[in-house]
Amino acid sequence: MQSSLYPEQELKRRTLAWAVRLRVNPRVIRVQAMTRKWGSCTSAGTITLASDLAEASPKFQDFVIVHELIHLRVPTHGRLFKALMSLYVPGWRKLDIQRHTAPRSSRRRQPVRA
Repeated sequence: MQSSLYPEQELKRRTLAWAVRLRVNPRVIRVQAMTRKWGSCTSAGTITLASDLAEASPKFQDFVIVHELIHLRVPTHGRLFKALMSLYVPGWRKLDIQRHTAPRSSRRRQPVRA
């Protein structure tokens, strides 16, 4: 089913849906240009997702979103983190490899010249 939302809005909607399922409450969900990471999570509860994540497959989007949301409960990548990832995103280890090798969007914001 095609969403009528803009891609960035769809990522936020998807993140909120996962937050309910994972029983976490991010304070802020941001979507912005990121060149080195697909997402991040701060100790203050801000989830930031790369805007070009919207161009990735839904399965990969879920992997990144769940990864960042789990950090609201488990700050490290230890056993508990990995167990939760396996519970919510079966096959996540293959997606983790893809995370490092997936081509990033060639669209980058160009500086505005006066």
